[in-house]
Amino acid sequence: MGNCLGQPAKCAHASSSNIADSGNPHSGTMTEDDSSLKPSSQRKTLAGSENKSFTKPRFDPVIPNTLKSFSLAELKNATKNFRSDSFIGEGGFGCVFKGWLDANTLVPTRPGSGMVVAIKKLKTGGFQGHKEWLAEVNYLGQLHHENLVKLIGYCAESDNRLLVYECMPRGSLENHLFRKGIQPIAWATRMNIAVGVARGLSFLHSLDANDFNAKLSDFGLARDGPTGDKSHVSTRVVGTRGYAAPEYVATGHLTPKSDVYSFGVLLLELLTGKRALDDERPGYLDETLVEWAKPFLRESRRMFRIMDTRLGGQYSKKGAQSAAAIAQQCLDLDPKCRPPMSEVLTMLEELVYSSKKPLSSPSPQAELHGAKYPRQA
Repeated sequence: MGNCLGQPAKCAHASSSNIADSGNPHSGTMTEDDSSLKPSSQRKTLAGSENKSFTKPRFDPVIPNTLKSFSLAELKNATKNFRSDSFIGEGGFGCVFKGWLDANTLVPTRPGSGMVVAIKKLKTGGFQGHKEWLAEVNYLGQLHHENLVKLIGYCAESDNRLLVYECMPRGSLENHLFRKGIQPIAWATRMNIAVGVARGLSFLHSLDANDFNAKLSDFGLARDGPTGDKSHVSTRVVGTRGYAAPEYVATGHLTPKSDVYSFGVLLLELLTGKRALDDERPGYLDETLVEWAKPFLRESRRMFRIMDTRLGGQYSKKGAQSAAAIAQQCLDLDPKCRPPMSEVLTMLEELVYSSKKPLSSPSPQAELHGAKYPRQA
């Protein structure tokens, strides 16, 4: 998941390899009475309308581009020539490096000074035309949501394609969830992360199909948006193995329900503390997390056998069963049977809001750079 986490969970706009590669929020302690924890149907603004996070945005094609166009030399300077000690992570679309820029001028600065950013160096090959790629990036730059990682700029020089994102100071969800020797993420925080990622995806899915040419999936920038009466995007199958929906792998058709499946994988990771694809488990090199866990998800009592043992049983049993049931719905082999992200969000918000314990800890996030959802680094 090559992204840096903040507090509220965020998704990368569209080039993530970890849904969990999704993350970065504004600081702020979340409490039981925080309206942000209430189900969407209960959250209202002072004007009486629904929370602005869920208002369908409108985009003006003549809005001036606010993204910075970086030269390759500038990004090399910002990352110490992409040295190994600047490396953050890798996903299906490329590698992510930590860089430093002046917060005001966005020029490269020495490490430790200025603003830290996450620079995703996309894999070469298979790019659409230069103008089409820039159009998609410019469009992404107009998307603003508290659960989306901010896109700061880009580089398109020769065959090089790089994206510059804000970087969350707390590191990637991947590091917090899987790295040995790290204090395990509490159950309440895991569910807050899931809600944050779901909000970001719901926002993206709420955009008009005619406007939303770049689809967020755990796999990155789709080349073209749906056209005519089509409901899917046809694209070269790319992304992080273990997160891709079966129908996407088989046909190359990318739909919002592909995102729902990838989100289900992320939710399963949060429940089990295991990677979507774990090459460290002897004898299980070809078995994905979904294949391993699905038999347990079908029975509410057996599902406790897959829960992350590092939680030490410190979680709501009813909440865990509900989260497992949501994951199972998201992972349905039939895309039509998967719930839309808006429904997934509502179910998760109900789960969190009905929890007996107050959620007072800030939630690290998953940024979907390379978010394989929230993970594609």
